Amino acid sequence: MPRISFLSRLRQRPRLPQLTHLSRRAAAALFLIAGVMSATVMSATPMTSTVMAATITPAQAPTLAGIAHARQYTVTAPDGLRLAVQEAGNPDGPAIVFVHGLLGSHLSWAAQLASPALQRYRLITYDLRGHGLSGKPADAAAYADGRRWADDLAAVIAASGARRPLVVGWSLGAAVTTNYLAAYGDAEIAGAVYVGGVIELDPAQIVPHPRVYRDMVSPDLKTHLDAEREFIGLCFARQPDAATFQRLLANAALASFDMQAAVQSMTVDAAKGLGAARKPMLLIYGARDALVQAAPSLDRARQLNPRIRSTVYAASGHAPFLEEAERFNQDLAAFAASVSPR
Repeated sequence: MPRISFLSRLRQRPRLPQLTHLSRRAAAALFLIAGVMSATVMSATPMTSTVMAATITPAQAPTLAGIAHARQYTVTAPDGLRLAVQEAGNPDGPAIVFVHGLLGSHLSWAAQLASPALQRYRLITYDLRGHGLSGKPADAAAYADGRRWADDLAAVIAASGARRPLVVGWSLGAAVTTNYLAAYGDAEIAGAVYVGGVIELDPAQIVPHPRVYRDMVSPDLKTHLDAEREFIGLCFARQPDAATFQRLLANAALASFDMQAAVQSMTVDAAKGLGAARKPMLLIYGARDALVQAAPSLDRARQLNPRIRSTVYAASGHAPFLEEAERFNQDLAAFAASVSPR
């Protein structure tokens, strides 16, 4: 799989300081991208899960109010990384696995977890490597190798015991799903939904913001914070309420600096992942997306897989599932009903 670093063509990346674990947490008082091992390998490296008591903090309570059967646990990926996994909805219903975007977390999906239209489903979220409550390795290869992210998704599906789940990937989460399809095929899933999905890290498919991307990995804290705030603003044609915006900004503060630098060169095997997929796929984009070029991305996806279905939300930017949450939830529920195992 070729390594494509479109951001390196736009700017000279500065060398990042080596931050300690303590300083990272201090920075959190601060991408969602422009914001997946064969069975033999997996059997050789067994995955484990640890169930922990579900906790909802007061700050999360307003957003997560009404979510039933919430629980949290950890899953160990094949390379030993611990992934934070959460569940809500109907534990006996068909499963939907949500994969957030760069610098997000499972909190990105709050509007879906609380949606009445989706409560019949088992709603599974997890924090990507380098994000949220999941492990944050310092090794650049842990992020640049797209297979690692694919293995994580496979580990979550296997350890959760989800039977042919529908996978929903936002932005970078779509690229993670594509790498999962390339590595594992689609036999173990019911289908996939991409939202503002990154098909390839190709300049033709990504809106250029060279200054923002340069400053997001600046060693200067103020420069970094200002760029993060501007980037998150670019995610929306319809800006969210202040509490949601601040929560998304806090998501970014939890993300690994090492990941932010290395993920820009993440391998994405779109030709194999999308080209060989036979299960139903739905791609949703916002017509006003300021980070991903919707039309070129859709054209490339259809070139690789003519069976792909798509829809464009005229009023949305990069985050239709937040900007037009009710419509998105209804569309997701309808698609899930058509593909989920009975």
